This record gives sequence, C-alpha cells and structure tokens, in this order.
Amino acid sequence: MENIEEHFVNLHIVKCSSEPKEPTYVLDIDASNTVQAKKGSLVAVLCSDGSVRIYDKETLNVLREVSGHPGLLNGIRFANSCDCVYSASTDGTVKCWDARVAGEKPVQLFRGYPSSVFISFDINCNDHVICAGTEKVDDDALLVFWDARINSEASSTTREPLGVYSETHSDDITQVRFHPSNPNMVVTGSTDGLVNVFDISAADEEHALVTTCNSTSSVSCVGWSGRDYKQIYCMTHDEGFCWWDLNHLDTEEPITCLNIQDVRETINMKEDNLDYLIGGLYHEKIDKLFVIGGTHKGGIHLLSCTPSGLTPVTSLGSGHAATVRSFYWDVRDNALLTGGEDARLVLWKSGAIENTLKDSMKRAFSEHQKVLVDSNNSYKRRRKQ
Repeated sequence: MENIEEHFVNLHIVKCSSEPKEPTYVLDIDASNTVQAKKGSLVAVLCSDGSVRIYDKETLNVLREVSGHPGLLNGIRFANSCDCVYSASTDGTVKCWDARVAGEKPVQLFRGYPSSVFISFDINCNDHVICAGTEKVDDDALLVFWDARINSEASSTTREPLGVYSETHSDDITQVRFHPSNPNMVVTGSTDGLVNVFDISAADEEHALVTTCNSTSSVSCVGWSGRDYKQIYCMTHDEGFCWWDLNHLDTEEPITCLNIQDVRETINMKEDNLDYLIGGLYHEKIDKLFVIGGTHKGGIHLLSCTPSGLTPVTSLGSGHAATVRSFYWDVRDNALLTGGEDARLVLWKSGAIENTLKDSMKRAFSEHQKVLVDSNNSYKRRRKQ
C-alpha cells in the first residue's frame, strides 16, 4: 500500500502565486475534477474582495477573474463533470460561471427567496442538485435546493428553488457537504451545534433526516470520511473536533468515534503551537482521516486522526506569512494547495525545493508585510460593519 504519510512529510513548496494588485484574503480553494490531461487543469480561489480568481493549477498564473456578486461570497465549488464553477453570496443567489471563458455573465443563476442570505452551499456528485444554507432570518434557517441540470431548451438561465428544509436547524447553517459518491446524501452544520445527515430522495424533510449529531458548539466545518464515506466529522468555531460512525446507527454501538472540546489543549506539538483548525482530509487509499490546522504566523500542521485522538504527522513552514484559511488536496498528484490572509496561493509537492524559490519567497514576504497589516485591518473593519 502506498505510504501517503511519507508524501505529507516530504511536502515542499514548488510554486507560489504572484502578488495580486490588491492584497486580499484567500478564503476558499477548489480545483477542477474533470478527467483531463494535467496541463490546463484549473483552480478557483475565493477572495475577500468578492472576486473569484481562476488559476492554472501547475503554474499558479491567474487566467481570469470574475466579480459578479454584489454581496459577500461564501464558498466556491467546481462541478464534477465540467469546468463550471459555482459561488454563493449573501445577495441571495448562487451563480455558475464557465471557468474557461472570460466575462462577467454567469451561465446560470440560482435565485433564493427574498430573505435568503446564503453563507454555505454545495453541489452533489452528479451535478444535478445544489443546496445552499442561509443565515437565520426571524425564526428560520433554511436549506434551499435547486435543479442544477442545464436545459438547452429553457428560455431563461435563472432558476427558482425546488424547495426548502426549514425545521431541522435553528440557527445559521454554516456548512453544506454532499456525499462524495451518493448524490442523495448531504451533511449540514450550524451555529446551533447540530450536524444533520439527510437523504434528499425522501418525500419530505421529516423523512429525509437520517440522523442528528450534537457537537455542543457552533459548527465551522463538516465532511465525510471512512470506507464508503459512512462516517462524518465536524470542527467548531472554538477549535473542537467531533467524529461519528454512521455504520452504527442501527446497532447498540456508540456512533461517536472521537469528541475533543478544544484540540489546542490536547495536541502535543513539539516545536510550535496549534492556534486553529482549518479542515479535514480523508484519504481513500489508506482509509485514513487527517485534520489540518495552523498558526497565525502561517505555519501548517497535519494531524492523523484515530479513535484514540489526534497525532501530529508533519508541519509545513515558510509558505505563508499569515493565517492559512483554506486548502485543497490533489489526490492524483499527491499535492497540496493552500491559501491564506497573506494573499498567497502555494503549491506543495513531494521533492526538493529550489534555493531560488526560497529566496524569492523571502523577498516577497518582506515587501508584502506592511501592506498586509493595513489590508487585514481594513477587511476586519468591513466585516464588522
């Protein structure tokens, strides 16, 4: 069996994106999943200035940029079968863009209800259904669903919702993640502390709810793991971690594999601290779940997850000068993409790092530091308004 952990330990920087004209946080990353030659593969990056940048995955050169939402963007996702990229916004829409074509006009627009403020979304594995989660408005936090299939005979590219789930979350729905291989299964997380699993093939919301797990804290991240993806995990805004096994739903075995209220208090880092959690990474080849966290100075920590706890595997440094917000693991290339508050997109692969790259990174960071202080503060002020 391939030793994936060796790939993690030997990760080094091979590419770093150039400094953008206006430094912005890199909030989310996704890459094209289409089966193509490696050359020409695309990466979509969600930026704090409300734009979506499309990069070449190998060179990290910016190919194009779109900024067609008037509201704050929350999430970026590629379709699974084509190079269309989706973005959700607080303006109450989800938009679909052709990532290979420049322009400000979306291919499709998915409109919510008048009060909808979308803060999370996902598209299922066969690209048929989009689901977006809203902020709580009055007493409602909604999961809104659309048919995402492109109909060449339709007279309009604007789609109205198929329907909503409104009874199972009582606060902001912060995460929506469809099952990687079952198009009908979706897991959601909320600031109400609940992690819900739904089978959307059921006739109504009550019957669609498969199970509810309680993290006891505001949920920041959810995901699927385990053989056939029959496990789920979540992370919380106060750096907690929970892991559940859905195989045990119909047995007397407990479904909780791991429950850590604050990972920072339990993890033993030899050389550095752990300030926050970024997300989870399940690797099918070795049936193993990893947790990725970091430091506010730009360090990245990879932790192995077992029922007995979280164990450090490796740490990555020198790639970022500020908090890392997002990552994408490329299964085919055993490569890692990371993005953060330093406006950097960094590609890590196994192998030796060139000294010229080290030097250029040092120069770029030293020139970038003063700009980042002002940029970060102004962004924080805008978020508070």
